Amino acid sequence: MIHYRIRPLRPEAHLFQITLTVAAPTPEGQGLTLPAWIPGSYMIRDFARHIVSLEARAGDQVLDVAKIDKQTWQLPPVDGPVTVDYQVYAWDLSVRGAHLDTTHGYFNGPCVFLAAMGFEDQPCEVDIEAPDGAAYGTWKLATGLERVSGPELGFGRFRADDYDALLDHPVEMGDFDHAEFEACGVPHQVVLSGRHRADMARLCRDLRPICEHHIKLFGEPAPMKRYVFMTLVTNGYGGLEHRNSTSLMSPRTDLPLRTDAPDQVRDGYRSYLGLCSHEYFHTWNVKRIKPEAFTPFDLRGEVYTELLWAFEGITSYYDDLSLARTGLISPRSYLELLGQTITRVYRGQGRFKQTVTESSFDAWTRFYQQDENAPNAIVSYYAKGALIALALDLTLRRATNDEKSLDDLMRLLWQRHGQTGQGVPEQGIRPLAEEVAGTDLGDFFDLALYRTEDLPLEELLAERGVTLNWRAAEGHGDNGGKPSGKPGDKPGEKSDRSPVHLGVRVAADPGGARVQVAYEQGAAMAAGLSAGDVIIAVDGIKVDAGSLDTVLAGYSEGERVEVHAFRRDELMRFTVALAPSEPTTAWLSMDGDELNDKGRAWLFNRR
Repeated sequence: MIHYRIRPLRPEAHLFQITLTVAAPTPEGQGLTLPAWIPGSYMIRDFARHIVSLEARAGDQVLDVAKIDKQTWQLPPVDGPVTVDYQVYAWDLSVRGAHLDTTHGYFNGPCVFLAAMGFEDQPCEVDIEAPDGAAYGTWKLATGLERVSGPELGFGRFRADDYDALLDHPVEMGDFDHAEFEACGVPHQVVLSGRHRADMARLCRDLRPICEHHIKLFGEPAPMKRYVFMTLVTNGYGGLEHRNSTSLMSPRTDLPLRTDAPDQVRDGYRSYLGLCSHEYFHTWNVKRIKPEAFTPFDLRGEVYTELLWAFEGITSYYDDLSLARTGLISPRSYLELLGQTITRVYRGQGRFKQTVTESSFDAWTRFYQQDENAPNAIVSYYAKGALIALALDLTLRRATNDEKSLDDLMRLLWQRHGQTGQGVPEQGIRPLAEEVAGTDLGDFFDLALYRTEDLPLEELLAERGVTLNWRAAEGHGDNGGKPSGKPGDKPGEKSDRSPVHLGVRVAADPGGARVQVAYEQGAAMAAGLSAGDVIIAVDGIKVDAGSLDTVLAGYSEGERVEVHAFRRDELMRFTVALAPSEPTTAWLSMDGDELNDKGRAWLFNRR
């Protein structure tokens, strides 16, 4: 058995101390390596760069260690056990890395556990120890790892079936809050680290139906014996899936409060529930139903697949859909979220330049390394993938008169690939979808995956009694999903005056309004403004990110304004011919006060 020992050596210096013991090293000399990336986040992160010291010994003999490449070390041949001691700098406050300070500790396996090469299939044990000092006497520990010794929520010894399993169980330690609930008989733990005033009972009450929805969709029993939701309460946002847990980051304002009305779901809380739903759905879709290229994972370098549109896009479709199906949000609230997703896709010209299969394949270099031109050059396999999932669901329902749906395709994927461990071939989803539909779907998959034309969403939604409406953005912070509230907010009406827009996305800056994106064919780009410029005045009136829309509201289409902006440390002047905002902001409306029968069949999965 491969044995690890990890402890927070100096929380104030952000250092973990790890000891790896290999009882019977390979005769030619033990090799060691650390992953370059973490599953679920498709970017080379070179975790080995955080190892600040490493030494090895065999008994009392100190061994020479040769570094082979950026993430691989070689020990000389020895008889008997070898022990490797190393320190890892942990100051990456994200769901992908390792972080340690005097308030908490957190790590993902790929950041801290060297692989003993040749022994990756062997069982692993790890002793996780608390930091020294009375100040840490109240610290607890949460992880999905199988416990061998130590009290519940305490430090101790843990076990993993192999190195791959060891990497797939993140660890949170600190003086956190926790609660528990059961879903379909499976114990679930909720852990909140950081200052908060969240209603833990409400959180458990609302997470339970989401978890039960996903378990029942794929079929009981659930594929895990227990599950842990770990949330770092901070000002960030994100999540990363694991086989029986998830790491989340959430603003404290997104959590439910004890002062909220019992059935009140604020927009921020709706986002948090959607994030939990998304990562939980990954328990099946990507953690067990995997692309063939990921079976097994090769964590030394990039692994390419065109299928991320399905594994992230389908998951992104179900995350919010499940909130409506469980009654946590209303149909109108769900349609608002769907309208926001449509808006995100249609705002960028990148959807005409990149297919979702290309977006998936290029995730390593383009989607995960986006620059200021990304909306003009790429499409998100998350957002457009969700729209493809919507269109595929409605297409399957149309072909079978609502007897079959995307749910049936997901169950088929689970039976053929998730339960068998056989990876999904690059062209493996279409034949299964055709098996569900009972008809050829070549035209659909060709359009959705390999072309850049827009999907026929208006037609498909109209069959469900839902109208897809378009309007101009009412400001730089308008995310869509809602009618404008002004003349023209109803289908068929026209506003007397379209709002003008610079054609940029801005963010707050101490000096003014910083341009994050200058959209192609926008008025600002035509005038010479670029990403990174800080707009300070419009026609001599000082502006910032909060007041820019208010100032522009006093102008009409065709007027010219003088914009002053700093580019680096140079003040520049631009003359911008104001143009109306393009109607790329989507919102969805029901034909009546409620969904029709076909709409209810789709949204609530009723046959």
